[in-house]
Amino acid sequence: MSYIILIIGFVLLIKGADYFVDGSSAIAKKVGIPPVIVGLTLVSLGTSAPELAVSVISSIQGNNGITLGNVIGSNLFNSLVVLGVSAMIVPLVIKKKDTKRDFSVNIFSTILVVVLTLVGFLLGGKVISRLDGIILLICTLIYMVILIFQSKGNNSEEISEIEDIKLSTKIILSIIGVAGITIGGQLVVNSSKEIATTFGISDKLIGLTIVAIGTSLPELVTSVVAILKGEDDIALGNILGSNTFNLLLILGTASAINPIKVSTSLFIDLAVLLVVTLFIGALVFINKKEEKTISRKEGFLLIMVYIVYTVYVIMRN
Repeated sequence: MSYIILIIGFVLLIKGADYFVDGSSAIAKKVGIPPVIVGLTLVSLGTSAPELAVSVISSIQGNNGITLGNVIGSNLFNSLVVLGVSAMIVPLVIKKKDTKRDFSVNIFSTILVVVLTLVGFLLGGKVISRLDGIILLICTLIYMVILIFQSKGNNSEEISEIEDIKLSTKIILSIIGVAGITIGGQLVVNSSKEIATTFGISDKLIGLTIVAIGTSLPELVTSVVAILKGEDDIALGNILGSNTFNLLLILGTASAINPIKVSTSLFIDLAVLLVVTLFIGALVFINKKEEKTISRKEGFLLIMVYIVYTVYVIMRN
């Protein structure tokens, strides 16, 4: 029954995020908010809604192993599996000038979280504190402001018109989406705890694997669809944006609510995430060409790295 509830929770999370994005985006455009701002805020936050819901709920309940494990696991899944699968389908062409900013912010965010965690270790607290959470949230705000201001000058789209659709319908759709995210998050957290207890495994392992993969499904689907449509930049932007929001917004919100305890094993996982992030950044920027193609072989290598890491995590538990 716990597995069934877990699956139902994932479905509610993913569909709830989908409804929330559709409804809130339509409302925003209806009242005259430019599409670029909608995309950079509501849509970006919507794809990270499953992780946010699970992390906040687990943080409120004191299950911080799931919180940090979910963020680390989701980012590793995005960087290795989502990017790897995308490259396996069609070799992924990355334009340096278009991705330099997002790659830099993603690397900075990862290093910042590692530094804050390391400081917590050195001070003997072994936690990501509320102050750390506030710092991460401030960085989130700064990042979003930069995105909006930089994109305004490049925005050539006209505000979309919504015809024959009542505003009340979109408001109801958004409310249903929020309800789905909230209920789904509760189901995922509670069922994950039951599964962990039944098999005698830690909530950290559940967060790093099952919960992380489940909450990253929207990013996987979005990136694959974008690749099939030839939109390589959208696929990569989705991965980088999700990873950045996971580290800054989600981890920041969760730790601001309740300081997150960091075990030695999770610190190792965080170090693995840093190495993977730097490796992918080097893979793209180490050559002098303006474009870097991630081949099918490199995509396969990324997937294999994730499999090896997952086996290690399971054996470690």
